[in-house]
Amino acid sequence: MVTRDSAINRLLRARVDGAQRVTNTELFFDLVYVFAITQLSRFLADDLTWLGALRGVLLLMAVWWAWIYTAWITNWLHPDARAVRVMLLAVMLASLVVSATLPAAFGERGLVFAATYVLMQLGRTLFVLFAVRRDAGLLRNFQRIACWLVVSGAGWLIGGFLDGTGRDVAWLLAIVVDMVAPACGFYTPGLGRSTTGDWNIAGEHLAERCQLFMIIVLGESILDIGSTLASMPFTTSVMPLVPVALSSRKRDMVVM
Repeated sequence: MVTRDSAINRLLRARVDGAQRVTNTELFFDLVYVFAITQLSRFLADDLTWLGALRGVLLLMAVWWAWIYTAWITNWLHPDARAVRVMLLAVMLASLVVSATLPAAFGERGLVFAATYVLMQLGRTLFVLFAVRRDAGLLRNFQRIACWLVVSGAGWLIGGFLDGTGRDVAWLLAIVVDMVAPACGFYTPGLGRSTTGDWNIAGEHLAERCQLFMIIVLGESILDIGSTLASMPFTTSVMPLVPVALSSRKRDMVVM
């Protein structure tokens, strides 16, 4: 007989000796964020100005936080558990909408971007609150995170209703809140502050997630270079540029 507690426990990864491996579900999830990086490249290509660069960095930070929060969560929750897998698929669909709106996030699709982004961030966190409700330490930590996400989410939504400089300022403040939150231990009145001792993290898992994500991004870059090369004439002026492009993309991945 399956009890309620055992069903909840199956949502959590077992902390055992040895490396905690990255699952196929996690790799499938990362593909959406590779698409997001491609969209950010398109955004920068369409606005080669200092303002465009700053806006690109702002959007990159938003995408980064969305990905890293999910990577954190799958460090505790098992991606192969049915409920967790459904949650990840829902986040993937929301991330796909967010990625599709990135090139026009500071234009006509700003509100769609902001609303979907906030829904994704808060929805995922609310699911985690349910999943870890038997673990007092993790529950308190994610309660603090949820409070901070509500504050930053207000900034994203307000910016979605504004235009021009107003949107820039609102979204910049939202990103600042997202960055300050972990720096101050997600301090929340009445809930206190998180410490490093509160987080039972499998470091090998997060390191492997980042490594595999970089490999996927590099693979997408090779496909992009290859498709561009296939559409060009094979001349002596073009061919020497191929190894240069490949080495440049690899160097960019190392810097990231």
